[in-house]
Amino acid sequence: MAGNPTTLRIDYIEFNVADIAASKAFYGAAFGWSFTDYGTEYCEFGDGRLTGGFTTMGKPQPGGPLVILYADDLEASLTAVERAGGKIVKPITAFPGGRRFHFGDPDGYELAVWSKD
Repeated sequence: MAGNPTTLRIDYIEFNVADIAASKAFYGAAFGWSFTDYGTEYCEFGDGRLTGGFTTMGKPQPGGPLVILYADDLEASLTAVERAGGKIVKPITAFPGGRRFHFGDPDGYELAVWSKD
C-alpha cells in the first residue's frame, strides 16, 4: 500500500434495496444518516465517517452488501485479482464519478474495486 494510504482499503458499502425511500426513512430515523440522491435508482448515504449507497439496480440480498475497495490503478487491481484466483463478474464499467469492476473471491463473495479515473 505504498503511496496513497487509502488505496486498497474498504471505501464504500452498497446495499441492493427494494425501496430507496423506505431505506432512507429507516436509516435516517435509526441512525441519523444523511442522503444524496443520484437519480431514481441510486442514493448515497453518509454516517459521518463512511459513505455507501442504496440501489434498486440489483436484487436485495439480506446479509450481502457489496463491499467496495478503492484503488489508484484500477487495471492493476483487476490484474492482481485475476492473478490471485478471483473471477471477474462485471468488467470495468464507467459510472458518474469513476469506474469500477466486480469480482468473486474463492468462496463466491462478490466485491468491487473502484477508481476516480
